Amino acid sequence: MTKNFILCAFIGLFMASYAQKSETEGPENLNWYLKDPKADGVYGTGATKAYEMLDAAGRTSTTVIVAVIDSGVETDHPDLQNVIWVNEDEIPNNGIDDDNNGYIDDVHGWSFLGGPTEDIDQEALELARMYRTETEYFKDKKAEDIPSAERARFATYEKIKIAFEEEIFEKESSVQNVRMLADYMQRVEQQSGSSFSKETNAAFTPENEIDKRIQNRMKSILLMIPAEQLSTEVEGALKSMQGSLDMSKRNADSIRTAIVGDDPNDLSNKIYGCNRYEGPDAMHGTHVSGIIAASRANGMGIDGIADNARIMVLRAVPDGDERDKDVANAIIYAVDNGAKVINMSFGKYWTPHKFYVDAAIQYALSKDVLLVHAAGNDAKDKDMEDSYPTRRLDNQTNAPNWIEVGASSSAKSGKKIIANFSNYGLSTVDFFAPGVDIYSTVPDYNYENASGTSMACPATAGVAAMIRSYFPELSAAEVREVLMKTTAKYSKTVVAPNGEKAKMKDLCITGGFVNAANAVSYLLDKN
Repeated sequence: MTKNFILCAFIGLFMASYAQKSETEGPENLNWYLKDPKADGVYGTGATKAYEMLDAAGRTSTTVIVAVIDSGVETDHPDLQNVIWVNEDEIPNNGIDDDNNGYIDDVHGWSFLGGPTEDIDQEALELARMYRTETEYFKDKKAEDIPSAERARFATYEKIKIAFEEEIFEKESSVQNVRMLADYMQRVEQQSGSSFSKETNAAFTPENEIDKRIQNRMKSILLMIPAEQLSTEVEGALKSMQGSLDMSKRNADSIRTAIVGDDPNDLSNKIYGCNRYEGPDAMHGTHVSGIIAASRANGMGIDGIADNARIMVLRAVPDGDERDKDVANAIIYAVDNGAKVINMSFGKYWTPHKFYVDAAIQYALSKDVLLVHAAGNDAKDKDMEDSYPTRRLDNQTNAPNWIEVGASSSAKSGKKIIANFSNYGLSTVDFFAPGVDIYSTVPDYNYENASGTSMACPATAGVAAMIRSYFPELSAAEVREVLMKTTAKYSKTVVAPNGEKAKMKDLCITGGFVNAANAVSYLLDKN
């Protein structure tokens, strides 16, 4: 997971224009993800229509706990504070493990990224951590000296080495591009004697071709983003990207041990961390939580999708790549403490301990817990490249309690309805859900738009929580089956994230979009 959602869209400044004009501008579209294709002409989740049907049928709900494994959550946000899970068996802040689960004062969940006084904010990518570990292991060893029992591992190491070197090059290029933007904006301010804005950018006299190109791009960008927000995003992106680059070159394991106090590679240790649920930057997790369960009909902000859900906060995702150990332990914690749906808006392309996460997934299956996972934002065909975590287990079976979600937009034009950044896959992605310009809760009691499969994932988790709440007799696997069976199909040609024309049936297993109204209608008819 990375910060700076907007900057991610244009660090390739010299390769493409920034963005299309938002399809969701205007107050009538702030909650577009709740709308229904049949009732409203928008491929939202159909949640509003679903509740109308549930009310008409006289259905009542039970509370469903949704675990959000993420960067942290602002638990006192006015639109979230009434839907945050409370561990009733734990007395707040008494320094005692009242419920004897191993975690002290875990009133709203747990953070696996904190120690006695500090919290992990930035982490290296998994590839960098694996490169360091394997480089130390094979130090001073030549290929011809490797014993036969270790040749497969050495071959993997050679692949890791090549990939790592490519990653460092890409990171350095990204930092250079963003620094170029920052330097340009500074030159504009120096020449104008005023802050960077549409006007100062237009009046700027470029001194070279590069500045001229940036100026022209900035004119388009500033039509979409306020200059002040852009400045903040550029500053934040530069800090984040430089930090990520630096972390890739440092011993991330030693930093982790110094802050958290555990050995990150000791999988036997499950009790570590702290109860600081928010962490250094809770933007991502707070936004995700609002989509799932922000208080409905309270007259403020937004309406979440699930009307009787409680958010369990599990902090395990830093700025950088999450660790397998933390993900697995977060899943186990969620299962053991009553979660029925787990939202996982994160992912990576390398893993050292897949077996450990697999075991946690199987544990969740044994306890009837549904896992909802974001497909990723790299416009990749997931059928062609492995990513983690994954429902594909080492025993070559697929976890039946797993949903993989791509991102869609509110565009009424079929060509633009799939998010251009979303990963996809005919055999790996189940369906798509709203993930572009999603307005939701953020820290400091605010609300913002954000885009990504990170948003499509909680849209689906919210629908799943709704179904589990009103139809509690359904198992996790049955909920997935119902959502798969009742997607809103789409037959028009779309532009796939790879830029080619395609049909929905070629981009995901179901060829459709998650739809709560269809699911509720199906279940009411069935019952």
